[in-house]
Amino acid sequence: MENCNALDILSDKKVLYAEDETGIRKNVTEILELFFQKVVSVSDGKEAIDEMVLESYDILIFDICMPNMDGLEAIKIVRKKNKKIPIIILSAHTEQDYLWRAVELKITKYLTKPYDKDALINALESASMELVGNNIHIKLGGSCVYNPCTKSVHHNSKEVKLSKSESRLLEYFIKRANQSVSFDDIYDYIWEFEQPSKEAIKSIIKELRKKIGKECIKNIYGIGYMLEI
Repeated sequence: MENCNALDILSDKKVLYAEDETGIRKNVTEILELFFQKVVSVSDGKEAIDEMVLESYDILIFDICMPNMDGLEAIKIVRKKNKKIPIIILSAHTEQDYLWRAVELKITKYLTKPYDKDALINALESASMELVGNNIHIKLGGSCVYNPCTKSVHHNSKEVKLSKSESRLLEYFIKRANQSVSFDDIYDYIWEFEQPSKEAIKSIIKELRKKIGKECIKNIYGIGYMLEI
């Protein structure tokens, strides 16, 4: 099995970045675009919360001091619904009060401005490994093993690459292993704004089953699917 470049995990992921300073937002966004499939940048905490209503994200990066709603207040709202999403804070604040509040909100990394590019990349590596439970050899059943870095499965002594839709859906299933996943859940996670037909979902599932084995993904009648691990 190949060595893992943790940043490759992000190639099919979406990140939401909130920062009110235009210059910093532009510079950090350019770095993020090197690694993520999609980067959305907003200028305050309220805009970030509104954006999360419209779309699902894999990682959040927030400044603290922003107009309308600061980053920590926005994160507090996020944590009420999602306790696991990796969150990185990039802020000028080093006061103990801010640090303690960040700890309470289970922040992946707290970086201080002026940010160091290497420190940001290290934080992204930590967040990406957190997404996969620090496991790059994920057993799916039988001899099938998934590598989230290479977006490939090893099955019956063969390596098979997954498409971005397939890898994104499989990693979503892995996060919710042994739980039923509805069609609506899949729509919300993979597609934006316009919902595709159930047939589009079924087509991706069909191709995924060919690559990881039919027995891994079960049909849940009237609901959707379940990945059994």
